[in-house]
Amino acid sequence: MTSDRLLTHRQQFPALQTKTYFNYGGQGPLSTAALTAIQTAFLEGQQLGPFSLAAGQRVEQISDRLRADLATLLQTHPENITLTENVSVGCNIVLWGIDWQAGDRLLITDCEHPSVVATAQAIAQRFGVELDIWPLKSAVVAGQDLAEAFAAQLQPRTRLAAISHVLWNYGTVLPLEAITEQAHRQDCRLLVDGAQSVGILPLDLPASGVDFYAFTGHKWLCGPEGVGGLYSQPEARSQLLPTWLGWRGVEKNAQGWPIRSKSDGRRYEIATSAYPLYAGLSAAIAQQADYGNAEERYDRARQLAQLLWRSLQTLPNVHCLATTPPQAGLVSFQVNSSQSPFKIVSQLETQGLQIRSLVGPDCLRACCHYLTLEAEVEALVAAIAQLSC
Repeated sequence: MTSDRLLTHRQQFPALQTKTYFNYGGQGPLSTAALTAIQTAFLEGQQLGPFSLAAGQRVEQISDRLRADLATLLQTHPENITLTENVSVGCNIVLWGIDWQAGDRLLITDCEHPSVVATAQAIAQRFGVELDIWPLKSAVVAGQDLAEAFAAQLQPRTRLAAISHVLWNYGTVLPLEAITEQAHRQDCRLLVDGAQSVGILPLDLPASGVDFYAFTGHKWLCGPEGVGGLYSQPEARSQLLPTWLGWRGVEKNAQGWPIRSKSDGRRYEIATSAYPLYAGLSAAIAQQADYGNAEERYDRARQLAQLLWRSLQTLPNVHCLATTPPQAGLVSFQVNSSQSPFKIVSQLETQGLQIRSLVGPDCLRACCHYLTLEAEVEALVAAIAQLSC
């Protein structure tokens, strides 16, 4: 039964008042507090004078606060955080920052986002790197031990492996610590796409041992689009070259000339950003912290996703991609219907139900957040049942 506390908390999200929302894995709704923080920061900048010393100090305060907020969320230190625009930028920083040599190998999975796949293909072509693709879809469907299956894909010259913590299509949560251990046994660095994990899974990145972890604020954290981050383990970071350089990422001499890249996560930051969005993401993180702790929010989202998964399993013409109860918030499924997934999404949207369609495989995806209501899950299942009749 939905608590009054959650209903009151949901009142802070304007989008949730007018629709039944299941697209957190694409973009989370902004709270009033986040919207106000963005507006206030823009207004402050104008009142101080956009390029004044006072405005510059305010920008530093906003940036430092967000870096600290993200570090707390991931149980690390602020110096290990790079502020980026999104996951794709974070992944590009790492993928292009390796000192690739012809004959090196790069391992990705067949469940990665197109941004990672396209970058990996470009690196293979430009540097003569061998691109290996782990058939993770079949491993998931077959119920294989994913850490062992990952280890079997590593080659002596595999320099970097890029995986997703939570698969954006199947919703599977990969055993990150075990996979990291296997990678390091083979002297391979690990880059993790955290698009579908940060903001829903409780995370301790130093404990996981992962080298690099790219994430965004606009999905499960319900922050503004255009702000994300990259975690880098200090020793791994010391070997990762900056590909793009700008004034934010370099140390300067007394004459103002750049002399070296910074040693902390700021070394991969470039130049001017939309800093008021940083204030919006900090406000979004604080908004979530107002409703329980990370474990409590995760448990609620997981339970709702499992409720949706079990309910869809009872529909005769619905096939869930996952064969076991979901361990995160994503539930992907196929409907035996004459309509395409995109057409089904369009039809549901006319009923106030917002989900999305995916390709590879063609399916529908619904995302359960701690903000999701049990009644909303029931409404979606009822609508899907009507489609599959």
